[in-house]
Amino acid sequence: MLDLAVNIDHVATVRQARGTDEPDPVIAASICELAGAAGIVVHLREDRRHIQDRDVQLLRRTVKTRLNLEMAATREMIDIALQVRPDMVTLVPEKRQELTTEGGLDVKGGRKKIGRAIEQLNSGGIPVSLFIDPDPKQIRAARETGATYVELHTGSYCDAKTLDEQAREFNLIREAAAEAGETGLRVHAGHGLDYRNTPRIAALETIDELSIGHAIISRAIYVGLDQAVREMLALIRPPFPGR
Repeated sequence: MLDLAVNIDHVATVRQARGTDEPDPVIAASICELAGAAGIVVHLREDRRHIQDRDVQLLRRTVKTRLNLEMAATREMIDIALQVRPDMVTLVPEKRQELTTEGGLDVKGGRKKIGRAIEQLNSGGIPVSLFIDPDPKQIRAARETGATYVELHTGSYCDAKTLDEQAREFNLIREAAAEAGETGLRVHAGHGLDYRNTPRIAALETIDELSIGHAIISRAIYVGLDQAVREMLALIRPPFPGR
């Protein structure tokens, strides 16, 4: 059965906009879990623009499903992960000026640095996922670094302007997911997925989990967080055989 991991970063974005203590992403995580989410995702960025160290510490103590810590492969973040010990870490590229993560990690170009980070995290009992574009070269490099998972970047598929462009991007994801699975990697996917474009990706049996944040948090403004999570689960787990 396909799992849904909910990224709660933008609950923290709203909180940080006013510099107060509400809304609390820790409480939001509990609501997501009660609604059926199989995991909680947070990105602790170097500039602390949304999720704070306090959030990660409390989430480690309260999350009952699986805590996935997204982070850059820096010394500071590796030390934090080894201290907090999330259920898994996803290494992502990070630029100070970007609004959100703009593309996949260049594993092929940064193989030595990423490999060292994976070795350190694995030594602490933390499995590692690499957020990559659906590119065969990056999949092969991810396998060579010792990663357990890859998360395929679905942003280009979600941002496609025409049906032909979307079909091309979907085929890249489909082929990449199959190739990653054949090499022994577990496959997740995410970035830009919403209530319109997710079902097609969810139908790929080679993908184990979808990571979705902005769309769910945005929908929650209208219908509440519990309902927003349940609506997404209904989309990715349709009532027919095969999924």
